[in-house]
Amino acid sequence: MTAESSSARNPWLGFAAPLVLLALAACDDPDAGAEAQQAAPPTVTVASPVVKDIVEDDEFVGRFEAVDTVDLRSRVSGYLDQKHFVDGSLVEAGQLLFTIDKRTFEARLREAEAQARVAESQLKFASEQYDRAEQLIQNRTIAESLLDERREALISGQGTADATRAAADAARIDLEFTEIKSPIAGRIGRNLVSVGNLVEADQTVLTSIVSIDPIYFYFDIDERYFLAYQRDARTRGTVLQEGGGELPVVVSLSDDKIEPRHGKLDFSENRLDQQSGTMRVRAIVPNPDGVLQPGLFGRVNVPGSLPYKGILIPDEAILADQNRRLVLTIDADNKVAQREVRPGPRIDGYRVIRDGLDGSETLVIEGLIRARPGSEVTPERIELPPVKG
Repeated sequence: MTAESSSARNPWLGFAAPLVLLALAACDDPDAGAEAQQAAPPTVTVASPVVKDIVEDDEFVGRFEAVDTVDLRSRVSGYLDQKHFVDGSLVEAGQLLFTIDKRTFEARLREAEAQARVAESQLKFASEQYDRAEQLIQNRTIAESLLDERREALISGQGTADATRAAADAARIDLEFTEIKSPIAGRIGRNLVSVGNLVEADQTVLTSIVSIDPIYFYFDIDERYFLAYQRDARTRGTVLQEGGGELPVVVSLSDDKIEPRHGKLDFSENRLDQQSGTMRVRAIVPNPDGVLQPGLFGRVNVPGSLPYKGILIPDEAILADQNRRLVLTIDADNKVAQREVRPGPRIDGYRVIRDGLDGSETLVIEGLIRARPGSEVTPERIELPPVKG
């Protein structure tokens, strides 16, 4: 079979050879490849930094403690007669919790009241005798010594009446103390003494109660932070020991699913601990749902600076070069340049840049691997939101 006959049967063969030759020629021409590369610079995503007023936070670890804690004891001795609560339940201030056997105390009260009535009767008689003696002494019917005796009997009767009234009041108070009530509102612990046991006054612990809402959060700061907070507090016209003007704080738990709680710094100790060189600081946090419990650990974020104009960028826009941190910027000609920065803490999902940027730059946010200093890129501009989701 001849070439002509093959070409006649398949007309596309006549066009294939020239196309192959053109492709090989393009591969052998280096200038054509360079022009293709220059015609399509790599595409990167760029944006300007977020510039807004911020306050830097310092984070510390601490522990929750109840505002009020009571170890409940009886004020009178006696046998425990009744228990009126469920272990671990919430109780109100003034709620009845325990009852001591009242019968002995009721008898003592009746006896004291009877003695008080006798003393009142004797006082009344002594008063009448003294009044009669005063009338008789005016007529010289009795001697002055008898008047003095009746005056003495009256004074003695007044003292006896006062003593018996006080004894009756004490017996009445002891009877009231047989009903042991909660001094605070909060969550009660377990019952430590079973019904029928002897309770010693001011000694036997019956149970414990801790307040729930609000709750304290205690943490320690070192001298450097203490001096910085003192300086900022003076700028605001307040004193750190008095709560720093109730400086707002945010407290978080180890469980990230629980929303952080907002509280206020309300107290710090009056001296630094000489051994650790730290100052104990306290925040008060609302706890209406009772989720925060005394003894839990947490993290507190405290404003570490006064408000200032901050420059914020995403963490993914920062490159690491040993101990240096770099960002890539582009100029008006879309040329890439690198710049060293000094990052700070994270705020609103961004990284604070303390030095190296003024906020007017255009930064490479995505596609850093395709952007090289001195090269040209094709920028796709986006706008960063004020708070990163």
